[in-house]
Amino acid sequence: MMKEILRNTIIAGLMLTSQAGWAAPRDEIVSTASDQSGVAVTIYNDNLALVKDTRRVRLGRDFNQLAWREVSAQMRPETAQLRNLSNPAGFRLQEQNFDFDLLTPQKLLEKYVGREVSVIRMHAGTDVETRETATVLSTNNGVVLKFADGRIETGVPGRLAFPGVPDTLRDTPTLVISLINPSAGLQNLELSYLTSGLAWRADYVAELNADDDRLDLNGWVTLTNQSGAAYPNAKLQLVAGDLNRVREAQPISRATMAMAAKAADAADMQQESLFEYHLYTLQRPTTLAENQTKQVALMAASRVPVRKEFLLEGANYYYSGQVGEIGQKIKVGVFVEFDNKGEGLGVPLPKGVIRVYKRDGQGNAQFVGEDRIDHTPKNETVRLKLGEAFDITADRKQTAFQKLAGSGRFNYVFESAYEVVLKNAKPEAVTVTVREPMPGDWTMVSESQPHTKAASGTAEWKVKIPAEGKTTLTYRVRVRY
Repeated sequence: MMKEILRNTIIAGLMLTSQAGWAAPRDEIVSTASDQSGVAVTIYNDNLALVKDTRRVRLGRDFNQLAWREVSAQMRPETAQLRNLSNPAGFRLQEQNFDFDLLTPQKLLEKYVGREVSVIRMHAGTDVETRETATVLSTNNGVVLKFADGRIETGVPGRLAFPGVPDTLRDTPTLVISLINPSAGLQNLELSYLTSGLAWRADYVAELNADDDRLDLNGWVTLTNQSGAAYPNAKLQLVAGDLNRVREAQPISRATMAMAAKAADAADMQQESLFEYHLYTLQRPTTLAENQTKQVALMAASRVPVRKEFLLEGANYYYSGQVGEIGQKIKVGVFVEFDNKGEGLGVPLPKGVIRVYKRDGQGNAQFVGEDRIDHTPKNETVRLKLGEAFDITADRKQTAFQKLAGSGRFNYVFESAYEVVLKNAKPEAVTVTVREPMPGDWTMVSESQPHTKAASGTAEWKVKIPAEGKTTLTYRVRVRY
């Protein structure tokens, strides 16, 4: 409550004193967003963006102090580069300062510690105001004022009026650049810089058909602007890939900004290779408003062939010891996969989350699972784990174990046997992949059905389970360490 009273008191003083608002120092040439002739934004995956801001600015000859306003509040000033596109010869930069200490009532008061302000009071029951001069002694946990007669007061006994705004405070983030310009007149200037606060991610929505063998896929790019600046009618490009970046010490965290969701009209994005990454370009200008989340269509594909798999995956710890019961009613994973090729696909897919839906008996789309994919080149396989099957379970146990050889730390030989009972409560038959990681040098001694060697340390079985029935898989394996 006290902070709110203090804030309102200072604002009243600001309104009284700064009738014309914030003003730049008289020796500065001020450039605002109204001077913009174009802006391009390239956003990378890791909360990083490259901004190219082109403006027409009237400069004087020789020395100029240019205040480039409305830049990103999270600009990395060491990356800023100003170029003169009209007259580059003889154009030189001398110094630049990034002013992001923004004008607020509290900041203004802090700058006046040790300086004089006017205290304006309204007398109760009258319209008479009195004005006294006081020195600001402190602003820690409140305001301490010393008046001309020597008394000390706290709590801001009236409105505060300030004689002016210090040059070090700005009402918007500003890059102040000292430069030498060869000729006077309008110049086409381009400021480029890297900034945080601009990010993008890919989100995908898929809908399975009734038979789980086809899906429709739509990809969206979700853009978030928390950089503290707006980018109107920007040329937007996105880079997908993992760039190497030098990691600096973590900056002081900024207050979280609210985001307003807004869906953009669907528009295809053109993609091309860029070094070892992929570049996506929106084929029309778009505005990235401050504190906004925007979605832009990335791709769309329909009736994509899908493969569905039930997977029971084991572990290697029970091949070197006697364990007995390993688990009952073990969950069986549900996976779907498709190839990134065909109409609407066959393009590099940026990493992101794919959310999968399926329509119920009444025609309503229901959420059935999601998974995250990495950057996926064309013709590669996209594999999604959607969850665990409700109607398919497994009981696994070790039925025999013996040590055949070995002493000390090496040359151990173990032989063990296993039984896996797979149960299916569905009204239709299913096939479950049983995948067992085999440690060491292993040999299958016997089995109830043939396995395939999926990898050097992996055995797989495709086990068919009848509707509302069960199937038992047994095998014996010898492992040498």
